[in-house]
Amino acid sequence: MQSTLDNEVIVIGGGVSGLAAAAFIAKAGKRVSVFEQSQALGGRAQTKEQNGFYLNLGPHALYRGGRGIEVLRDLGVEPKGRVPSVSGAFAIKDGVKHTFPAGAVSLFTTSLFGLSAKLEAARFLASIAKIDCEHYMNVSVSEWLDRTISHSEVKDFILAAFRVATYTNAPDLMSAGTALAQLQKAFDKSVLYLDAGWQTIVDGLRDVAQSAGVNLQTGVRIDAVTRDADGWVNGVRLSDGTRIPTSTVVIASNPAAAVQLVENARDSSLSQWAETAIPVRAACLDVALSRLPKEKATFALGIDRPLYLSVHSASARLAPDGSALIQTAKYLPPDDQDSAEDVEKELEGLLDLVQPEWRGLVVYRRFLPEMTVVNSLPLARLGGTDGRPDPEVTDIPGLFIAGDWVGSEGMLADASLSSARKAAKTIVSYKAAAAAISI
Repeated sequence: MQSTLDNEVIVIGGGVSGLAAAAFIAKAGKRVSVFEQSQALGGRAQTKEQNGFYLNLGPHALYRGGRGIEVLRDLGVEPKGRVPSVSGAFAIKDGVKHTFPAGAVSLFTTSLFGLSAKLEAARFLASIAKIDCEHYMNVSVSEWLDRTISHSEVKDFILAAFRVATYTNAPDLMSAGTALAQLQKAFDKSVLYLDAGWQTIVDGLRDVAQSAGVNLQTGVRIDAVTRDADGWVNGVRLSDGTRIPTSTVVIASNPAAAVQLVENARDSSLSQWAETAIPVRAACLDVALSRLPKEKATFALGIDRPLYLSVHSASARLAPDGSALIQTAKYLPPDDQDSAEDVEKELEGLLDLVQPEWRGLVVYRRFLPEMTVVNSLPLARLGGTDGRPDPEVTDIPGLFIAGDWVGSEGMLADASLSSARKAAKTIVSYKAAAAAISI
C-alpha cells in the first residue's frame, strides 16, 4: 500500500535533534513529517513528573557556551534555569570528603593535594582557556596527561573534571582535544540546570515545529528507508506496510539503528561509522527527598572513583519547596563488568557520605543501571569531534543524519542540536537549488 501523503522531507526520530531539524526545515517553507516510534516525543530529554519532583533521565546540564543553546535560541526556544553554585562542593578520594578545588582559595586550602601538586593544578587551571584543543584531537586523554602533568593526584583530578564535563570514562580511547574543549566551555560560562527539567526544551521544540506546520506522529515505527535502483532515497516504509514517497530523509537516531533502517546500507559509510561507534554509558540513581539533610553539601565528584552527585534542585526548580532532588551517577567504562546491584550500592554509599540520613527521607527513587549518554565517544584515533561524520551521507543520496555522534560541533546536546541545524540548512539549500533549476 502506498500513501498519498505529500512529503518533501521525512524525519525519523522525535528527540531534540529530530524536532530541531524538522523545525528549521519547516520554517524554511518545506513540508516535513516526523515519525517517532514511542508514544512520547523527546527521547533521552524526557522528564518524569513524580509527586511534584521533575526527574530527567539522569543528570542533565546545558552548556551556556555551547552550540546547543545558540541553536535553541535560533528557533525561539529560551531555556530557563540557573547556574549551579560552586560552594558546598566536595572532592571524594579514598572515601574521604575534601574541599573541591574550584578556585584559587579552595585550591590552596583543600586537603586533596600537597603543596607541589597544588601549584601544578593551579598552573593547569590558569592555562586551560589558552590551550589549542585542535592540536590534541588525535591524542588520547591518557597520552596527553602523561605528556603534560607530573603529579599523579593532579592527573586524577583532571580525569575527574573530564568525566563530569563529557560523561565519558575512557581515557585511553577518548580524544584529549575533545575533552579539553568541553572543559573549556565548563570553565568559561558553566552550565544551566533547567527549571522543570529538559522536557521544557522538548515541549518548546515541539511547539515551534507544530507552528511551522510539521506533521508530528508518535507511536509509528518506520521499518525501512527505501532506495531506487541507483541508490537514491525514494521513500519510507511503515511497520504496517504503508509506503510514503520522499526523496529526503533525516535519521535522528543512533548509528546502529540508522544502518538497520536504510536498505542496502551494509557497505556504506554509515555502516562503517556504526562499526566504530562505542556508546558512552552511565548508571544513574535519582532520589527525591522530603528535605535535604545537609543543606550546604550540594555537589561531590569522585577523584579515585568515577562518581558524581549533585543536588539539582538547589539551583533549578525541580522539587517542591523545602524538598530536594539529588542526581547521582557512575560513569561506566566501555568494558564495564560491575553488576547493577553493586553499582547501585556504590551510589547509595556516596549518598551516605555526602547526605547522611537521606534513606529516611525518600519520597521517590529511581535507578537506571545503564543509560546511554552519547551514542559514540569521540575517539582519538579518528580525530575526536573533527572525525565524526557529516550530516549529509554522500554515498546514499537523499539521506541525512543528526544526533550526538554527528558533526564536529561539541558533545552531548550541543552536537545533537548543531548537527540538526546543519542537516536542515543543507537540505533547504538543495531544495532551493533544485527549485531554481526547474523554473
